[in-house]
Amino acid sequence: MRSVPKNYQHVLALAFAVKEINENPQILPNISLGFHILNSYYTARMTFKATLNLLSTQHRFVPNFKCHTHSNVIALIGGCFSETSANMAIFSATHKTPQLTYGSFLPSQGTEKQIPFLYQLVPREAQQYMGVMQMLQHFGWTWIGLLAVNDDRGNKFLQTMVPMLSQHGICDAFTFKIPKWDYVDEIIDYTLNNWDSYENIIKSKANVFFVYGEPPSFQILRLLLFSAPFLDLPPMNKLWVITSHWDFASFSFQRNWDMQTFHGSISFTVHSDQPFRFQKFVQTINLSWAKGDGFIKDFWQQAFNCSQEKSEMYETCTGDEKLETVPGSFFEMNMTGHSYNVYNAVYAVAHALHAAYESGSKHRRSLERGRLAIQNVQPWKLHHFLNSISFNNSAGQLVHFNENAELVAGFDVTNWLIHPNGSVVRVKVGRLDLQGSSGNKLSINVDQIIWHHSFNQSLPLSVCNDNCYPGSSRKKKDTEPFCCYDCAACPKGMISHKNDMDACVKCPEDQYPNNEQTQCILRDLSYLSYGESLGIVLTFLAICFSSSTALVLGIFLKHKDTPIVKANNRSITYILLSSLLLCFLCPLLFIGQPGKVTCLLRQMVFGIIFSVALSSILAKTITVVLAFVATKPGSSMRKRMGKGLGNSISLSGSLIEAVLCMLWLSITPPFPDVDVHSLDDQIILECNEGSAPMFYCVLGYLGILAIVSFIVAFLARKLPDSFNEAKFITFSMLVFCSVWLSFVPAYLSTKGKYVVAVEIFAILSSSTGLLGCIFGPKCYIIVVRPELNNREHLIRRKN
Repeated sequence: MRSVPKNYQHVLALAFAVKEINENPQILPNISLGFHILNSYYTARMTFKATLNLLSTQHRFVPNFKCHTHSNVIALIGGCFSETSANMAIFSATHKTPQLTYGSFLPSQGTEKQIPFLYQLVPREAQQYMGVMQMLQHFGWTWIGLLAVNDDRGNKFLQTMVPMLSQHGICDAFTFKIPKWDYVDEIIDYTLNNWDSYENIIKSKANVFFVYGEPPSFQILRLLLFSAPFLDLPPMNKLWVITSHWDFASFSFQRNWDMQTFHGSISFTVHSDQPFRFQKFVQTINLSWAKGDGFIKDFWQQAFNCSQEKSEMYETCTGDEKLETVPGSFFEMNMTGHSYNVYNAVYAVAHALHAAYESGSKHRRSLERGRLAIQNVQPWKLHHFLNSISFNNSAGQLVHFNENAELVAGFDVTNWLIHPNGSVVRVKVGRLDLQGSSGNKLSINVDQIIWHHSFNQSLPLSVCNDNCYPGSSRKKKDTEPFCCYDCAACPKGMISHKNDMDACVKCPEDQYPNNEQTQCILRDLSYLSYGESLGIVLTFLAICFSSSTALVLGIFLKHKDTPIVKANNRSITYILLSSLLLCFLCPLLFIGQPGKVTCLLRQMVFGIIFSVALSSILAKTITVVLAFVATKPGSSMRKRMGKGLGNSISLSGSLIEAVLCMLWLSITPPFPDVDVHSLDDQIILECNEGSAPMFYCVLGYLGILAIVSFIVAFLARKLPDSFNEAKFITFSMLVFCSVWLSFVPAYLSTKGKYVVAVEIFAILSSSTGLLGCIFGPKCYIIVVRPELNNREHLIRRKN
């Protein structure tokens, strides 16, 4: 107690609890509790001596022997940190005396069963570790430093924490061991020998340090930080994450040392509330408040830098000193977590004694006999009642132990605010619930947290490198921890929608990535519809050209008896015009959402109708040639001329195409299909041709008919008729073949609805070429130059 003034509050918490119990008629009526406090001085030797003093006859140090019973020790409360508690437990277990430890306790392996009389006012450390893991993940801190005291407890902490961090996707940037207070004389040598490591810590990119230690470790860490400026090292402006064992306490010689480094720190502390009237009790404390207090003089001297007696080193205390003016690193007016545990420990012992008193009340005859019974209660008998107690303290918190003799409580997430004037403020900013149905559950109110000044009140970042933002993924660096990585842009067709994704993901088939590759967008359905501009234009052209064809057919029907209509087989002309009319209407099957019926009819109707048109043209061309040959004197072709020849050519030509189409339908007919690969942002609704070879066979046969017609017409182009139809058929076939030869590469290189548009354009343009080249000149003579529509002009030969 001489070294750390702040620990004096533990004494006051014990005295306050005893005072409340003695004044409360509901607990141990007519019985007064007493207590005796000894200091361990943070050393094992003094801890053993103090424990034996408590368990032996008072003022007569005879180990394991008592000659008086009026000072019976019912229970031990201590110590503040694990080594003291463990050393006390060696003797308390031997004497079967219940021990309530209010600080941390980390027994060595195999010793837990040897200390059954130990009760812990702090839950197990492993539960705090899981809370820290959740907090690190909550804030995205993946690159942190670990500092631990250089002893068995610190080694066990590192052995536990490093793998646990890795399992939760967090890396340790470094590990640094803080020297023990036992070796004060060696701290300077230790610091100098490890200065390179210490310098690397200060310059580390990690902004979050997770520290494992107890109050003595804090003073050592302050010594290390205090020496940094003298070696031209920058201040360590980091965020400190600490466990419940830690406390921001100072030695008296550290009074003027700056503590702003620890401003904004976050700790996990056992859930606590402020007992009623504790602050008023503390405000009454002065140098003469209690004659039996052997610690107050030393505390007063360190807290106020004065002495009750005359001294060359200190001024004389006036007696008007107020504890409210003492810096928070020396004393806090609010009850601290450790003091709160002491307070609960005293009440736990009192309630256990009360239960023991009640259980024996049936056998007592008088109050004096009852008091005598309490005095004769053996410490080991209290063990049964401590196991089963459950009560609410004056702050309203339920206190009870679980089957492992550990306090059933959660943890508060505490934000430490350390002001320049030395005052310390603890702000509860969250809670770690250990009793939830889904396990440990952490809740944090980020808006309440005050960060260190160096972070400009924004959330600190503690990562090995900058985040990989959406649109990219992490790429591991060789020879580096997994938290250190490069960022690689997502491949085409994949996205990453969160920071630091391990791999980009592919969008569902009905979606596609946006330009930044950060999210998937629903694809549009793509097909040539009647409602869009391209569909409207093509529909309009099909109707216009079909109407023009019908008009031409009407003209020919009206003038069917004129020489120009009667020439070259009038019935073949009607078949050709009718097939061209249907050719112009074929595109209507290609426009609109593909269906089962339209997909079956689309190419079949187009192929058969076009084969009829080309077969009719071939028949007309052959008729022209045969007509010229038949006019020669003595020609036998005159007998073979007639309607039957042209009709048979037209029928046989189209019949072959019909057989090909029927074969296509019977093997692999076309069907509606969905193409999700050709275009990134659209789903193409199309007709799958079923069999590409059959599709090209149908087109190929049409090409053969066109080429044969072209060759025959080309050879007959110079026949000496004044009106030679072969010339116009030659030119029309040249247009037709040019269109369909250019159609093939255009069809293969186009995607989506434009494939359909290309085929419609080829149908319309080739049909227009046939209509215009073959029937345009004839309509001109019939309508504009009727005087030329006579037999003399038709058979007139060139000179």
